[in-house]
Amino acid sequence: MTRQYTHWRKSRHSEPNGHCVEVGRADDGTIGIRDTKQHGTGPTLEFTPAEWAAFVRRIRQHEIDA
Repeated sequence: MTRQYTHWRKSRHSEPNGHCVEVGRADDGTIGIRDTKQHGTGPTLEFTPAEWAAFVRRIRQHEIDA
């Protein structure tokens, strides 16, 4: 099943040259991440809400530890 993601938004850490990622959400709560250079035609990584929370938590922890 292919999920439809809406409300795509770019990362706050995006570079002005367009090298960034976008995050969207499906109706079932799944979070999708895609590369903006693919203009919506490339693959989308999918995370459950719990996986996404763990991913973001780990990134934030790394920022604190760095």
